[in-house]
Amino acid sequence: MRKVLHSVEETHLFGKSLGTLLHGGEVIELIGDVGAGKTTFVKGIAEGLDITEAVQSPSFTISRVYDGRDDLLLAHYDFYRLSDAGIMADELYEAVSDPKTITVIEWAAIVDGVLPEGRIRIQITSPSETERELEIQGPAHIMELL
Repeated sequence: MRKVLHSVEETHLFGKSLGTLLHGGEVIELIGDVGAGKTTFVKGIAEGLDITEAVQSPSFTISRVYDGRDDLLLAHYDFYRLSDAGIMADELYEAVSDPKTITVIEWAAIVDGVLPEGRIRIQITSPSETERELEIQGPAHIMELL
C-alpha cells in the first residue's frame, strides 16, 4: 500500500490512526533517512495509544518505553548508532515476544534476524520538504483497516 502525506501534521495523524488499531504484539519496522519523519510518525502512534508522556527519539538512548492504554507498552528502538546489536538483540527479542507490547524499530537492519515475519514494514521517503510517501507492507488484517 502506498500513502502520500502532505505535511508533518498528516504524518502525525496517520501514525495516530495506526496507533488506535493496535492491540499489542505488533512489530513495526520504520525505514527512512534521517529527517524522514520516523519520530513524528511514532509520536502519532503514541497518541493513538493514549500515551501522554512526551515521546522522544531514542537515537542516543537506543530504546524508550512508554505506558499506553489497556496496559499496553510502546517500545521504541533506534539502532542507527550501533554496528553490532549485542545485548540489545536480546532485549528486542523480549519486546517482540510480549503480547502487551507494540514494538517500533528504526534502523532495523542490524537486528533483522530477530524481527518476526508478520511485522508491519513502513518505508518513508521525502519527495519534498513537507511531503512524505509511505510504502506499507504488513498483515492483511492491518492493511485492510488502513
